[in-house]
Amino acid sequence: MNSLIGKNEISDTLADFFIQPNGATWANNIRSEALVAFNDFGVPTKRDEYWKYTNPQKLTMIPTEPAALFSNDEPPMFESIDRVKIVFVDGILDLSQSDDLILEGATIETLVDATSKDIHWAKDLFGSLEKNGQKPVKRPLAALNTAMAAEGLVIRITDKCKKPLAIRYIHNSETSDALVHNIIKIESNAQFTLLESGAGAARFNSVLEVDVADNADFHHVRTQGRDHERKTVTHIFGRLGKESIFKSFTMTVNGTLTRNDAVLEFTGDNARATVAGATAGDGESFHHDDTVFITHDAVNCESRQVFKKVLRNGATGVFQGKILVKADAQKTDGYQISQGLLLDDNSNFLAKPELEIYADDVACSHGSTVGAIDEDAIFYLVSRGVPRKQAQDMLVLAFLAEAIDEIDSNDLADDINDRLAAWMNRR
Repeated sequence: MNSLIGKNEISDTLADFFIQPNGATWANNIRSEALVAFNDFGVPTKRDEYWKYTNPQKLTMIPTEPAALFSNDEPPMFESIDRVKIVFVDGILDLSQSDDLILEGATIETLVDATSKDIHWAKDLFGSLEKNGQKPVKRPLAALNTAMAAEGLVIRITDKCKKPLAIRYIHNSETSDALVHNIIKIESNAQFTLLESGAGAARFNSVLEVDVADNADFHHVRTQGRDHERKTVTHIFGRLGKESIFKSFTMTVNGTLTRNDAVLEFTGDNARATVAGATAGDGESFHHDDTVFITHDAVNCESRQVFKKVLRNGATGVFQGKILVKADAQKTDGYQISQGLLLDDNSNFLAKPELEIYADDVACSHGSTVGAIDEDAIFYLVSRGVPRKQAQDMLVLAFLAEAIDEIDSNDLADDINDRLAAWMNRR
């Protein structure tokens, strides 16, 4: 069993479970280096500082536990949005369900095609941000992804894209174990919006590397599939140039275990970044972990971390967020808020906010709260004819609103709110 053998033995077993892709020499070298790093790190365990609130065993055991398929009559997320759609089924690109890989202002290639070419711009980016993101905190499952992922997209943005790119991840096999690695390079003065939705697989491991050049904008909105038994670990590695913008929002409902890591680095002055999330969890099997690490290494940059979690019936939510301000990163503005709303006495919200500051001209703050729903507000609404369940749902949506407000697009924010309201009504 997983718990009875050593950490490095588990790493060897997990690595042997996947087949390392073969491509151009430069890609093979990057993958081999990542595999060495993964074997050196060993799989994460609860003894690791940034895993002490989350047991990673379901993400490392071989084979993965089966996850029952989940079906519903709702249309897929973002269906009403004018976008270019790309579909992965159990982590494998399905061109028959996808639009053509054509987006004005962008070039889109598969990871297989890009890494098979002897000369390609991705050589300087593939695995690079993931490797940099391993310091000071090791992220072994991201290194495993770089080493073994054969599927993904390689996207270069050269202009202001009028349409978003929407990636839909479909879970179609109860035993699927998927690795997807996406790379995005946004050139100076370009703009791009990425939409992601779906469960991905029974167990889904994804890496997204995003390089945002000077004066460029990146917007990311993600909804994680409603499958009740899915296991998911995601990693976002972002690098921000001068006067760039990086915004990422994630909505999560259902799932047995979800771990979302975001690692961002400011390398150019006057840049702005936001990482936000809204989570609704129900049941003892629900465990959701947001772990964020933002490094300020440039002047006059602003970062925001805004996370809200609503939990009931024994659900668990975790937030770990750190702001690191280096000595030359003067005039940094770092904001961090994490809040848990517990709808019963059996649920848990665990938070670990951190600030590490070496500059003296900064404005950084963090706050974390947990509490029950406001019974006075419930009484006020009920006394005016609102049914208690509806009153509670109204207050829950109001609680989550601060995180959803971080989405720039009103259409996308409205879609998120509608889905959350429908989910709560069903529950």
